Amino acid sequence: MTAPPSRLAPRLPPSNHLAGYAADLQAQVQDQLAKGTLGARLQRRYAEPHGVRTDGMLYDYTMALKNRHLRNAEPLSKVVYDNRLHVIRNALGTHTTVSRVQGNKLKAKREIRIAGLFRTLPAEFLKMIVVHELAHLKERDHDKAFYALCTHMEPGYHQLEFDLRLCLMHAEATGQALWPAAGAAPAAAAASSESRPEAPRDITSPP
Repeated sequence: MTAPPSRLAPRLPPSNHLAGYAADLQAQVQDQLAKGTLGARLQRRYAEPHGVRTDGMLYDYTMALKNRHLRNAEPLSKVVYDNRLHVIRNALGTHTTVSRVQGNKLKAKREIRIAGLFRTLPAEFLKMIVVHELAHLKERDHDKAFYALCTHMEPGYHQLEFDLRLCLMHAEATGQALWPAAGAAPAAAAASSESRPEAPRDITSPP
């Protein structure tokens, strides 16, 4: 008899997205993953996918956050989803400086690319990764100043980063999407609403 989807054993050992976290916390997560309860807990904590689906909407969303928190930072010329990013570069987002010749001058433009998987995740995770990439406009390294800026823009940054790691582990282990693509929600609502990440809240129950 085939087990229900939520109870399927992991197909492949998931990547160690929790490297650097306490061993007992990793064991707790692995236990929930093995029992098939991790996905349901994440679904209870986070609601439906956001409605920021197009590159144009993503650009507007990102610029709204930038103008609110980093008005004096370097301007952004492009913000897009990139479906190849996570697979090819093993990254969830990138920030790059692209130099182009305009007339007799060389002009540098800043671009942000967000992994396509965020297109159908809840709004909280989109905000987390956008905040992360925006912080790199001011802070290059993942140091104390960088994470302080992330938490300034999103106070729940560390918990969101941790829960995103859980989502990635669940997806790799089960091959199932926790939040199938749904109808678009207003982008403005999504926009309104760290060293190694701090210890997260208890993962066993939603906030």
